[in-house]
Amino acid sequence: MSTKRFSAGSNLIYHAGAAVAVMGWGISFISTKVLMDNGLSPIEVYIYRFALAYLALLLFCHKQIRSNTWRHEFIFILAGLFGGSIYFISENVALQYTLVSNVSLITSLSPLLTVLLIGFLYRSERPGKATIFGSAIAFVGVGLVIFNSSFALSINPLGDLLALLAALCWAVYSIIIKQLTPLYSALFITRKTFFYGVLTALPFLLIEPHVTSPAVLIQPKLLLNILFLALFCSLFAYLMWAVINGKIGAVKASNYMYFQPVVTLVFSFLILGEKITLIGVTGCAMILLGVWLADYLQKRGSRAATRH
Repeated sequence: MSTKRFSAGSNLIYHAGAAVAVMGWGISFISTKVLMDNGLSPIEVYIYRFALAYLALLLFCHKQIRSNTWRHEFIFILAGLFGGSIYFISENVALQYTLVSNVSLITSLSPLLTVLLIGFLYRSERPGKATIFGSAIAFVGVGLVIFNSSFALSINPLGDLLALLAALCWAVYSIIIKQLTPLYSALFITRKTFFYGVLTALPFLLIEPHVTSPAVLIQPKLLLNILFLALFCSLFAYLMWAVINGKIGAVKASNYMYFQPVVTLVFSFLILGEKITLIGVTGCAMILLGVWLADYLQKRGSRAATRH
């Protein structure tokens, strides 16, 4: 009896940890927006966040510095580009043009885009009707979100399109690292992605009209947001997520990701005062429904196939 209670209590802790991690990632969009509203450029936010996260991660993962082959090293450079610099700079720039909640919503399409892109590239992994059906609902939701921003709220659609580019970049990144995951640990892959992400972002600083003074960065409001993004969102939450996946399973853990856009929507309203309209909420619901439906029906189909 006591063993069962302990097991149930442990599982509850892991589920709570998953909720905390997702809440942190949802709030990260707002934290990034706060930093940019206080003078930091999208590129600076990215470099400070991930340079600090890389140095901290190096403390946990430093036994192997280089990958096994130069070919793998080149693949890690591509991972740094698509899963690091291009992804986050697109996402951060998007925050300058559109609602924070829009960026969170649209980038949540990345798992769905990954499935569709893999199906396009590999015939053996073509998406089923359930995935296509869910994708159609989600993309109609994206259309409503962009329509809501552009017409109802008169916001430049560039931000929504950049968020869509970011989601596509993450899908490409997911495919790039697919061939590396059997060969390297998740920590090693993340550390290399952080490193090459920061390295490939440095040239972007050359086109920046000004670089923020270190004296500005040590202001409590800015410093706390940078530390939150680097140490919690990019380091602690990731490590916690890796443990949670191992304890409660990737399927149960992934269900919590559907709440990330909702967290952003609520906190962007409470902290930033962003407007919530009926069209926007409808688009939000359709994106979440489409992503969840595609994932749920696909998993149910896989379980049915396994039983037969």
